Amino acid sequence: MKVADLLSLAFAEAGHDTRVCHSGEAGLRCLDEARPDAVFLDIRLPNMSGIEVLRRIRASDTVLPVVLITGNATPEDRAAAARLGVTDIIEKPYVLNNMTGALERITSEADPR
Repeated sequence: MKVADLLSLAFAEAGHDTRVCHSGEAGLRCLDEARPDAVFLDIRLPNMSGIEVLRRIRASDTVLPVVLITGNATPEDRAAAARLGVTDIIEKPYVLNNMTGALERITSEADPR
């Protein structure tokens, strides 16, 4: 099972609606159809890097929370993600362990209380 599918299952079990897209192009099409509350984005995708997807997301939406998932981000990838306003970066294989914290940060940033 792919990490995306495991995350989707874990989010669904926590009561969240999810949609999985296995390429950058498919993910961008999904974003054109409906704006989610957050995006969990792998840095390594077929045909388009997660950094390029993030760049395209930021071209149209500067505040959508985007969490980058990576097992092998370079320092350059991390710097580019930071410049593009990534919300958080979670390392594989600790994604499931850290997704709750990432969701809490997203929720607290969205709720100005």
